Amino acid sequence: MDDVRDSNGAVLADGDSVQVIKDLKVKGTSAALKRGTLIKNIRLTGEPGQIECNAEKIKGLVLKTEFLKKV
Repeated sequence: MDDVRDSNGAVLADGDSVQVIKDLKVKGTSAALKRGTLIKNIRLTGEPGQIECNAEKIKGLVLKTEFLKKV
């Protein structure tokens, strides 16, 4: 499997914490993830450009790694 990398090229692994680098609208809800939001305990998917996570009150998110940076 290819390495999963954040927007800066850092390799991500299961359990890492990441930070959102751009305000993101969440499809299917009126909520948005604000820039600087900390997301803990990510899970890698089979896709190299995506991770699964839970953020604040939103569960089961799939985010693109191009909008994240490793903390």
